[in-house]
Amino acid sequence: MGIVGEGKTRIDKWLWAARFFKTRSLAAQAVSGGRVHCNGDRVKPARMLHVGDELRVRQGAYELVVLVRALSERRGPAGEAALLYEETAASLAAREALKEQLRSEPIYENKGRPTKRDRRHITRFNEGH
Repeated sequence: MGIVGEGKTRIDKWLWAARFFKTRSLAAQAVSGGRVHCNGDRVKPARMLHVGDELRVRQGAYELVVLVRALSERRGPAGEAALLYEETAASLAAREALKEQLRSEPIYENKGRPTKRDRRHITRFNEGH
């Protein structure tokens, strides 16, 4: 993997290399959209990232807080990408709690308009038959 020697790399490249996003353009859109914060500040995609920086990455309902352990501008295997960062214990606990909460909630599926059979059932229910 192409570990960067000078101690800094673009945040969008690093997010892509660390496999938080599938493409670099998706990473850049997330940073521009405010879903990624570095050391508590909203940043731009060209922001230079250093080892030791704290990133908050929001992906859907989940928010990950990670510490940058190594830098890379090349995307490699997932095992090597996992070595680039370390998730904080508080973030891991919050993510697991949210996962359990979402798992216990009922899933509502909107199927669109009722079918003819569904309408008959609704009519029978409303008329009390």
